[in-house]
Amino acid sequence: MIHPHALVDPRAEIGADVEIGPFSVIGPEVVIGDGSWIGPHVVIKGPTRMGRRNKVFQFASLGEVPQDLKFAGERSTLEIGDDNIFREYCTVNRGTKGGGGATRIGNENLFMAYVHIAHDCRIQDRTVFANCASLAGHVEVGSYAVLGGFTGIHQFCRVGEHCMTGAATVAVQDIPPYVLAAGNSGRPYGINVTGLKRRGFSAEKINAIKRAYKILYKSGLRLDEAIGKIEELVTADPELETLARFLRVEGRGIIR
Repeated sequence: MIHPHALVDPRAEIGADVEIGPFSVIGPEVVIGDGSWIGPHVVIKGPTRMGRRNKVFQFASLGEVPQDLKFAGERSTLEIGDDNIFREYCTVNRGTKGGGGATRIGNENLFMAYVHIAHDCRIQDRTVFANCASLAGHVEVGSYAVLGGFTGIHQFCRVGEHCMTGAATVAVQDIPPYVLAAGNSGRPYGINVTGLKRRGFSAEKINAIKRAYKILYKSGLRLDEAIGKIEELVTADPELETLARFLRVEGRGIIR
């Protein structure tokens, strides 16, 4: 199932039932898991390890060296889980020494056309990146996050679970879980109610998240005071632990 016009390095490891299209280039130290589909004109460089049933469409580039002037040729990797989709012209770079040496992507993520994932990013599971969304280096994205088209996330920022960004959002600070963000620079506009309903959150859980949002953004409290108030609610509303845990981490600060 490897097209005769594909170039596959003998040091690559190709799993069972893998299809590789014409004019694709698979380099040494690339591992492609069972049942994956690699379209035509794809370039995958190693060290890159892909899990099972991934789909990579034409003209995508995975595992290329990072776009970081501090990169000095040190060994670094790209690690990809199962059931991900990389559409046309996606670019995903390997890690750097300064970021732990690896870019990591989880399972069942959809990366639409022209998405860019820079070095040392960490992406969890079941996210959606719309066309031309881009992550700078060292960005973390939680499960079920949805990034609108042309969204740009500044280096070292975090994007929380179940949040959503509008088209052309530019985030230079962290986006907490459940939050809708939009604009340049990104600002909060409520919670991602539609997404939470689609994922089976009950009305009671959504109302609890709304109360936490009001504490965080509408109460006039300092951030540390708001975090304390939200933590008081965790026992009664365990889903708020995701938000409280995110807010406890000191980083670039949150959008407010």
